[in-house]
Amino acid sequence: MKGHIRERSPGHWAIVLDVGEIDPKTGKKKRKWHSFTGTKRQAQSECARLIAEIKSGGYVEPTKQTVSEFLTEWLTFIKPTVTPKTHERYAEICEKNLGPLIGDVTLAKLKTDKIDAAFAKALTEGHRRGGGLSPRTVHHMRRVLIKALNQAVTWDRLVKNPAAATTPPKIERTKMLAYDPDQTAILLEAFRPTRMFIPMMLAVMCGLRRGEILALRWRHVDLSANRRMLSIRESAEQTKEGVRYKEPKAGKSRTVALSSMMLAELKAHRARQAEEQLKIGIRPDDDSFVVAQIDGRPLKPVSLTHEWTRLLAKTSLPRIRFHDLRHTHASQMLAAGVHPKVASERLGHSTIGITLDLYSHVMPGMQADAAEQVDAALQAAISANQKSK
Repeated sequence: MKGHIRERSPGHWAIVLDVGEIDPKTGKKKRKWHSFTGTKRQAQSECARLIAEIKSGGYVEPTKQTVSEFLTEWLTFIKPTVTPKTHERYAEICEKNLGPLIGDVTLAKLKTDKIDAAFAKALTEGHRRGGGLSPRTVHHMRRVLIKALNQAVTWDRLVKNPAAATTPPKIERTKMLAYDPDQTAILLEAFRPTRMFIPMMLAVMCGLRRGEILALRWRHVDLSANRRMLSIRESAEQTKEGVRYKEPKAGKSRTVALSSMMLAELKAHRARQAEEQLKIGIRPDDDSFVVAQIDGRPLKPVSLTHEWTRLLAKTSLPRIRFHDLRHTHASQMLAAGVHPKVASERLGHSTIGITLDLYSHVMPGMQADAAEQVDAALQAAISANQKSK
């Protein structure tokens, strides 16, 4: 294997590699040509590097495909293997965030330093309306780019993934927002006259996610006194093409026990809903949605969020997301001494570690109680031992 350099113009070089094969059409040796900008010594070093790659089998044929062109190809490739919502998010990041920053760069020339510089720029001036993107958004950009360029390596478009060595932005954990019992009582009273009462109750009393609430059907709810539970089997997901129903998060169904209060509220709600729908000629059945419009049609996730925001603004309570009602349920469970394993199963976390990590802020009190219990048991044992002597 041989190679040499030729100067085309000051600072611009052609690297010519003899691959050792004879072209049957011309009878001449096959050659690979690379353009390089830099000093003569740098061009010689690049020539040596390319020769070493060819000998080791790590050489990748250079192409003129840009990063944007590759990302478009990759998005088409992965579409059948991810959910519509995930594909929408990937496409948004590729087209609105990555494209303007590094889209014009030739894929073969994409280096780690260029990507790091692009991420730094995104943090300071990446927002289309001015200012920078949040570290969390840039973190998502990095994850998507790594995933895409891993495919480029698999397809032999790149020797290695230059995004894998980039420095991730530092993300500060968002403070967990939740209502205390007094605030929750005020919330229940304020929302009772509204159609948001039952979805709010399912979130704050059962820890259900928004999509789980909107996919819940009456056949999933057992209102008998000896069982009183509901099953989470589906979740509603809103995409640009409409609402789809999929498996719950973590890919597994779960059952959630109902408290006496929740049982009573659901029984009353089912009676009201049946009366309401019968008035307009609809006969509800077990396939009907628990949370629905007046005519029985399911609610869209975005509609529920908008209604929550609108109604909450009429109260004096702190402004929190609808999802934070789930955090409220989790925090109040753990603060009341419920075992984290039970809380994890009720919330539908894939592991107990997720529960402990998310709600560690309510653990100090639990740890203090545990320490006192151990202390009391030990003191009793010491006292009993002294009496026996």
